[in-house]
Amino acid sequence: MSKILEPIDDLLEQHELTHGNLCPGSLLAVRMVVLGCALVGIEDPRVADRNKLVVWVEIDRWLADAVESVTGARLGKRTLKFLDYGKLAATFLNVDTGKAVRVVALESSRGLADRRHPEIADKYERQMRTYREAAEEELFEITDVEVQVREKDLPGHPRSRVICAKCGEGVSDGREIKLPDRITLCRPCVYGSYYQPRPSSFKRVWNERAETVSVSIQ
Repeated sequence: MSKILEPIDDLLEQHELTHGNLCPGSLLAVRMVVLGCALVGIEDPRVADRNKLVVWVEIDRWLADAVESVTGARLGKRTLKFLDYGKLAATFLNVDTGKAVRVVALESSRGLADRRHPEIADKYERQMRTYREAAEEELFEITDVEVQVREKDLPGHPRSRVICAKCGEGVSDGREIKLPDRITLCRPCVYGSYYQPRPSSFKRVWNERAETVSVSIQ
């Protein structure tokens, strides 16, 4: 029996520990991950196949935690990639074979529970029952895809490291920008950052005696 195909209740228990609670979306997400792994030939993502699977998730909700809890893929391992599309979808890649599929939850799956079990008054129970028993084709759309992965995006040790000529911070794995004049900058120094220093703020640095010193960065 494939290690990925543990009883669904066991997988949901693992997901609840990771995510913090259980909801119908959790069940849908766990089923999506199980399906995606099976379609690309990943049977034991936590042990035997742990270096073969890379997953791209398109939303920062339960699906991301379902991928982590079911497969062991992690951002820190570079086996989990995040794309902020706001879609309940994920792409699964078997690095060894190149086989990749994108699985997305069908919009029609939202109303499926109402049509299937109108006799169940509680919405939570209605959805949980439906997402357990519905066929995969009722819940998901599957597309065979190709994913081009750069060497510097693969799991493993950092492939490169450079220092930004402007801010002096290190940049790993080819994320730097090389300007025509051969100056190398980090992306925030070129395009702007998601944060802005506060006016009259201070930057904490260490002196030779290992004491914290505040330096103005006005």
